[in-house]
Amino acid sequence: MTVKFRKLALIGIGLIGSSIALAARRQGLADVISITTRKAETLEEARALNLGDVYSLDPAEAVAGADLVILCTPVGAYESVMKAIAPALKPGTILSDVGSVKRHVHQVVGPFVPEGVHFIPGHPMAGTEHSGPSAGFAELFSGRWSILTPEPQVDRAAVERVVAFWEAMGSDVELMDAAHHDLVVAITSHVPHLIAYNIVGTADELESVTKSEVIKFSAGGFRDFTRIAASDPVMWRDVFLTNRDAVLEMLGRFLEDLSMLQRAVRVGDGPALEELFTRTRAIRRSIIDAGQETAAPDFGRPHEAPPAPELPRFVKEHGGGEDA
Repeated sequence: MTVKFRKLALIGIGLIGSSIALAARRQGLADVISITTRKAETLEEARALNLGDVYSLDPAEAVAGADLVILCTPVGAYESVMKAIAPALKPGTILSDVGSVKRHVHQVVGPFVPEGVHFIPGHPMAGTEHSGPSAGFAELFSGRWSILTPEPQVDRAAVERVVAFWEAMGSDVELMDAAHHDLVVAITSHVPHLIAYNIVGTADELESVTKSEVIKFSAGGFRDFTRIAASDPVMWRDVFLTNRDAVLEMLGRFLEDLSMLQRAVRVGDGPALEELFTRTRAIRRSIIDAGQETAAPDFGRPHEAPPAPELPRFVKEHGGGEDA
């Protein structure tokens, strides 16, 4: 299977777009990398980082002649982007994306895909709390899943090329129905982000506990929520608006379970609490066993070597050893 593309066009160059550029260059997956973004300062930052070969503020110009085009903007911008680039897409081009929702992408992009262009939506399930061109790194996709949601009639050879492209950048790849994808990520990603945003927002609004105390004593789990809640606000705004149905379905399930947990705490039902905590602890172990998280102790936090034990005063004064 041929993985290399003559011209790769990236529309948007934030964390995911810049990581694709770096990984594709390192693996030799494209002869030319074309980058476009709507802000001149972002484009100049990408140029300064040497992320591509050609740069343009005109998306139609950027995709001209490309045989692989990947939308890397927030999903809310997809429709306007497609209206701009559709006339410039040549027959045989593969069009993909990296959005966290897929049914919406099919609905807003599909109608604008020209005849002969292969539309293969994708979602690399990798990221950090950072954004912008400088946030990218080539290893972002290593050992992480990339999900593709092509329609059944899409050319199989084109799908196989996209699979090979993501595998060359280190991803494991799975094909999935778009609606099912949205349910899966609603519970594994979207609702957890919503909960994190809510908890951090609640802490910020408390009057009985000061903001300085929240920050100072954040080691008890709150700190880990803040990492998630630091994610790109524009991207996540669009995620929740475009995956509304799946998020609301999973959020409803979560609220039902939260009510049961609330009752267990209120009535002092220790066995119910212990049973839940035992099951959830096993999930953590399963995630580690699946290679999706480190098994390092204390969440991978560095440990300094403990100081050498101080010698007893007698030994320091008189020396000592086996014969002392």
